[in-house]
Amino acid sequence: MYETDEEHETLQALLDTSLPRASDHLRSIIKPGERTLTARQLTSVLTGMCTLSAATVTAKGAPRISAVDGHFLRGRWIFSTSGTAVKVRHLRARPDVSVAHIRGDDLGVFVHGTVEFIEPDQPDWKPIDDHLTAHYGSSPTTWEDDIVYLRVVPNWMVAYAFDPAKVLGGVADTP
Repeated sequence: MYETDEEHETLQALLDTSLPRASDHLRSIIKPGERTLTARQLTSVLTGMCTLSAATVTAKGAPRISAVDGHFLRGRWIFSTSGTAVKVRHLRARPDVSVAHIRGDDLGVFVHGTVEFIEPDQPDWKPIDDHLTAHYGSSPTTWEDDIVYLRVVPNWMVAYAFDPAKVLGGVADTP
């Protein structure tokens, strides 16, 4: 819920252009206007830490999946991990990534895109570090010597809610 109006508009445009590019099968499940969420609804639901499944590929093209603590900030997934993690080695060589956040049969957010490494000299680093520090009680950079911050830059994203009213818990979609 840190998004500006412009970030909500960008996220909504991504959601609006992604679902029509999905397979017939996926569109039969994620029915527009019936089992979807708007950008504003999505940002109201994706608060706090959300466990993500993050998929990368090896140099030989073999898929690998792992879990990360995801934080949805400014319309993008952010996560931190050890710079020595295998996923980081994969992402440095091949930045394409897919992430999914699933809550039972109620909510599914699926994203394809690339990762961007957020470095301490970048303007976004401090707000991200501040958010993570507030959430965890300490900066992830204090947990070990080589912590990296990553942001998923999406090129495709869909948000599924079997029963949007249940997922939203009475949260209104406000402009």
